[in-house]
Amino acid sequence: MTQSESARPQPTRQNKSGWLVWLAWILAAAMVALMTYLIFLRVGIVSSAPTGEIENPADQPPPPAVNIPLPDYIPAAKVASLVREPALQTIIPSRSRSEAVDYTVEKGDSVFGIAQKFDLKPESILWANYDVLNDDPHMISVGQGLKIPPVDGVYYKWKAGDSLEKVAEMLKTSPEDILLWPGNHLDMLNPTIEPDQFVMVPNGQREFRTWVVPTIPRGAAGVNTSIYGPGACDTSAGGAYGTGTFIWPAPQHVLSGNDYWSGHLAIDIAAYTGDPIYAVDSGLVVYAGPVGGGYGNMVMIDHGNGYQSLYAHLSSWNVSCGSSVYQGAVVGAAGSTGNSTGPHLHFELRYFGGFVNPWYTLP
Repeated sequence: MTQSESARPQPTRQNKSGWLVWLAWILAAAMVALMTYLIFLRVGIVSSAPTGEIENPADQPPPPAVNIPLPDYIPAAKVASLVREPALQTIIPSRSRSEAVDYTVEKGDSVFGIAQKFDLKPESILWANYDVLNDDPHMISVGQGLKIPPVDGVYYKWKAGDSLEKVAEMLKTSPEDILLWPGNHLDMLNPTIEPDQFVMVPNGQREFRTWVVPTIPRGAAGVNTSIYGPGACDTSAGGAYGTGTFIWPAPQHVLSGNDYWSGHLAIDIAAYTGDPIYAVDSGLVVYAGPVGGGYGNMVMIDHGNGYQSLYAHLSSWNVSCGSSVYQGAVVGAAGSTGNSTGPHLHFELRYFGGFVNPWYTLP
């Protein structure tokens, strides 16, 4: 190294440290100045805001009301609908019975009316009470006790020697119908039924034992009063003949009791005691007086053209056997004689010995 180079001043580590210190102070001052400026700017914005109180919208008066017109109401087209009125009473559903019930016959009752009351067929009432009515609806009387089966069919009294198969065949049903009926309370595996025990045979049926007054025709043979009763006579003298048309035999034209059905081959017409009973057509009286079979006082007319008409339960009769009567003539008065629970007219119409439903002939 030359003398001149050695004479130049050389930087030292101390000089470098001084510059760094100065640079740090300059940066710190700049940061302080920037922060001061930002604070001053923020304070200026806040101070420039209005200093008055903010008004509460609730203190302002409400805006004036404005009436806005509504559109006109245009009803919709009529809608077809069903209206259900509210039921003020609780409706308790009717439950089917599984047991027979006892019923006491009241005034005005009939087999047909009792059957309607219990929603049964009248045959079911007769079949359940053979020991009382003997298959004859005319045998009903006030105070009788009847058994009312739970459903249509035969309420059967078991006999010694009976079996499910035998009874089912006799009553035109199946053993399963008897076995499965809940009211019979039978053991499915070992069904045991004692004699005199009643069982329900649902939908079972049997033949009726028919109880009717025999047809009494006019003729030369006459009629034996010992067979038919005191109202019979010899009708061999001829007599009036019918027109083939019929009128109502009583003032009222409505039923009161039994309608026409297989166990009652007639209609019971409403009547008060003493109401006039008319001949439905001209003919010859072949019976007039009391008779058996529950008919009470009876008049029978042979119309000479195959038809016979019968009027029963009369309180009195106005004609005599063997006399001719003409359509509309009063033959007697309504009553409740014989087996009857109230006044009415039992009216039958027969054609050549067979029974005709009167509804087919009455106007």
